[in-house]
Amino acid sequence: MSYPLKHYLKYILLISVCIYSCASMRSPEGGPVDKTPPKVLKMEPKDLTTNFNAKKIVITFDEYFNIQNEVKEFSISPEQERLPLLKKNQKKLEIVFQDSLEKNTTYTLNFGKAIADVNESNVLKNLTYAFSTGPLLDSLSISGRVINTLTGKPELDAVVFIIPLSRDSIFGKKKAPIYTLTDSSGLYTLRNLKKDTYKIYALKEIGGDKIYQQRSDEIGFIKEPIVLTKNLDSINLGIFKELAQTFRVLDRKLNTDGSISMSFNQKLTKPQITILSNKAIDDSKILRFNKTNDSLRLWLADLSFDSVKIEIKSEGKPLDTVQFNREKKDTYTRTLQHTDNLESSLLNPYRAYKLYFNFPIDKIDITKIKLTEDSIPRTTFSLTKDSVNFLAYNFNYPWRKKANYLITFDDGAITDIFGTKNKSIRKIFRLASADEYGTFVLKVEIPDTSKNYILELLNDKKVIISTEVITKNRSITYANYKVGSYYTRIIYDENKNGTWDTGSLALGTQPERTWNNPTEISNRANFLISLTFAIPPPTPLQKTKN
Repeated sequence: MSYPLKHYLKYILLISVCIYSCASMRSPEGGPVDKTPPKVLKMEPKDLTTNFNAKKIVITFDEYFNIQNEVKEFSISPEQERLPLLKKNQKKLEIVFQDSLEKNTTYTLNFGKAIADVNESNVLKNLTYAFSTGPLLDSLSISGRVINTLTGKPELDAVVFIIPLSRDSIFGKKKAPIYTLTDSSGLYTLRNLKKDTYKIYALKEIGGDKIYQQRSDEIGFIKEPIVLTKNLDSINLGIFKELAQTFRVLDRKLNTDGSISMSFNQKLTKPQITILSNKAIDDSKILRFNKTNDSLRLWLADLSFDSVKIEIKSEGKPLDTVQFNREKKDTYTRTLQHTDNLESSLLNPYRAYKLYFNFPIDKIDITKIKLTEDSIPRTTFSLTKDSVNFLAYNFNYPWRKKANYLITFDDGAITDIFGTKNKSIRKIFRLASADEYGTFVLKVEIPDTSKNYILELLNDKKVIISTEVITKNRSITYANYKVGSYYTRIIYDENKNGTWDTGSLALGTQPERTWNNPTEISNRANFLISLTFAIPPPTPLQKTKN
């Protein structure tokens, strides 16, 4: 049987397409992201070598790598005048010594976070290499855990370092060569240490230079030196943000809207702000501190000044004087903005409806505000300034269940102290269901009636939503809180000032102790929960077990 030529050509073309398709098969693109850091395949000479006499060390990895932040991350102990050179050679790291090595001495090379893979920058943490130029290797160790003193949670990637007592003067001036990083459980181990007396510190840093910067970093320490003659474990540290001993203005700004903002390195007690040499401006000033009294916003109705001096006091004690200068041609741009306490267009049926403005308000034209309830106009409402926050106003009205509300603020309904008026505002909302809220009672029992305690209630995001000072056994009712999970934290208020006090490195004092209750409070609707809450006695940090 014979076929026309065109049939043969069709078969040939089909076979060619199949062959090409098979030949051009490729691995699928994408896939899971590589999260694995480089692995050490070999070290030459081997790690923990004694009688070491090599000129260089070669570490072979399973993949190509980069060396990052070498100056900050790499160290050698004992220190050398000239650091060893780190060189990349394909998948090998060469460490070449520039200085001679001392006899009968254990050396430890610490790479910190210096080694990372090329593609995803996955870091190989806590890579170390130790050797001895003599027959014996220093083998003592210190281990423990680092936690956040306030939250009680373990700290990941905190830097734990020791300094021989004889060299503790380098603290805060120079990177300590003997250090390690904590893991996700806050655990750390310092190895290959020699018998000596050390000071130990933990650092949660921002800059990554392994040098304590009080302004930005958190610090933990043990006041008494550690005498290391055997392996030590459970050497636990709690880090905290230290308050500065000397007051300083961290930031000061005459903003483009004409307001003045300042932030400080200390929390002020009974703060006072005075405009010097101009009583009229001082009398007309309006200011608001944040909750912790370490920053403020200041509004001056008269902005015709060339310069003003502002005095800052705490408990009547002058701390600093700051001068602000302006040009007469300076102009300011203001937009009256607002927020409110609605949650996804729902109002808590047990809370007032609040509006918050970014400027102090001078007047409100109620005739330019309209309220409709299920499309029916209502006029029996009012706006009143909040008794605690002068930037907040309460919108008063007897809200009804299941009703739909629309509030309209026409242009110019609200005028701030500078004469700036609002643009049109529309608010659409309804009352949330009462089934979304519940009440619970805590019957608090304290271990020592001569002491003070601070009870903090936290939501599921661990944000503080209520604070109570406890001096005796009593019940606290948390009424009409949103259904969900809540937690409690206790601060052992040693000085009875009603706030958590941090520690001081200079004075050798630790922060006030805390206890984060791991028990969850499950707030349920239409169900009154009553719990007995026994505060345990405070536990010293050093008694915490790994």
